[in-house]
Amino acid sequence: MAASSSLSPSLLLGCSFLIAAAVLLRRHDSAAATTTTTTHLHFYMHDAYTGPAPTAMRVVSGRSLLQSTTDIVDGSSPPRQFGDIVVLNNALTEGPDAGSARVGTAQGFGVRVSEGGLVTDLSMHLVMEAGEHRGSSVAIKGRIDVGVGVRESVVVGGTGRFRLARGYMASSSYDYSLAAGGVVEIHVYLQH
Repeated sequence: MAASSSLSPSLLLGCSFLIAAAVLLRRHDSAAATTTTTTHLHFYMHDAYTGPAPTAMRVVSGRSLLQSTTDIVDGSSPPRQFGDIVVLNNALTEGPDAGSARVGTAQGFGVRVSEGGLVTDLSMHLVMEAGEHRGSSVAIKGRIDVGVGVRESVVVGGTGRFRLARGYMASSSYDYSLAAGGVVEIHVYLQH
């Protein structure tokens, strides 16, 4: 009798393990059966630091590590300094012209993180306001080095049609000035 009672917990544990494995395999098969959609988004971001209605603003001024007075704009501080924090609420449009059809808004912030270059740690949401993706958004995180022609950032997720999205964003300056802002071309490649 003692031998049968010691087998019961072992048998129960073994059966529990087999049931858990079966559930895990079933879940894995279901996930593999779902289809993955690949989406390419292309638009232009309008980043304005000046003018009557700026859409990007330095909210914390860092310290200047630049020694040259040629880096100073209008006799004041350089347009970007180590430690700067910039917030943005920029229009996303189909084309590079400001009057082009609006498709969404880029909202987020960047922190100037390099003492020797123009490198920003960017956290941004691309909120879609038009077309088939209206109401969806993509969350971006990345290192933006202005000295590089094409900058890559990672897609860390999304909402709406882009729920559980993964992928990357490639951005490049279209017509851009560090002091005033300008237009940035953006390509987003998603799997969701």
